[in-house]
Amino acid sequence: MGSDQAGPIALVGSGEYLPVMTEFEAGLIAGRSPRYVQIATAAVPDGPATLERWHQLGVAQAERIGVTPVTVPVATRDDANDPDVVRLLDDAGLIYLSGGNPNFLAQTLRDTALWRAIEHQWRGGAALAGCSAGAMVMAAWVPTIRHPREGGTPGLGLLSHLRVIPHFDAFVKRMPDVATRFLVGRDERVTVVGVDEETAIVGGPEEWVVHGSSSAWILQGAQRQEYRAGQTLRTPLVEQRA
Repeated sequence: MGSDQAGPIALVGSGEYLPVMTEFEAGLIAGRSPRYVQIATAAVPDGPATLERWHQLGVAQAERIGVTPVTVPVATRDDANDPDVVRLLDDAGLIYLSGGNPNFLAQTLRDTALWRAIEHQWRGGAALAGCSAGAMVMAAWVPTIRHPREGGTPGLGLLSHLRVIPHFDAFVKRMPDVATRFLVGRDERVTVVGVDEETAIVGGPEEWVVHGSSSAWILQGAQRQEYRAGQTLRTPLVEQRA
């Protein structure tokens, strides 16, 4: 899936672009091109004001880190296939898909020139991060969290052996276990990972280290295995389980 030159992948539970995550994001881009590419497409359904707020937060975070912010304006699939938009990813050091609506994000980026460029930059050494919706879409399938019985949509498929539940510590407080099981599913080929708020797992595609203030979790039915900051968790590829 990856290569010796591919950069790290970060799957983040919450906190993108906020001061609490500045040190973490600085670590992702350290030693790479100082171009911090920010894609807030998942916020488009929430309206222009919300989208602009995310753009401003991203710029402020890049300035705190001391790198160049690159805001990529993508609201439609036409935008995601626009050569001028795609060129904004050139020489990226860190590409960050921020939070919002994961189903909209997946539908907008899947099988587009922009997504192919993102994957190309990552394989060439750029760090790739996704927070909340941005983490969920890396999988092959994106469940609809607010209405899990209604299914979901195909994801971007970079991490087809995973399913990610962000905001996990807050999420389990709001929804009973029966709803969680709809998100976990019954596919034994897929590892389900919960990532708490202001927490991330970094590495991939098989081995990850937990960073941040809380924990990550491997979910198997009603069972949960906790991994705290500094610990390593493994998510085996599908073919290794056959």
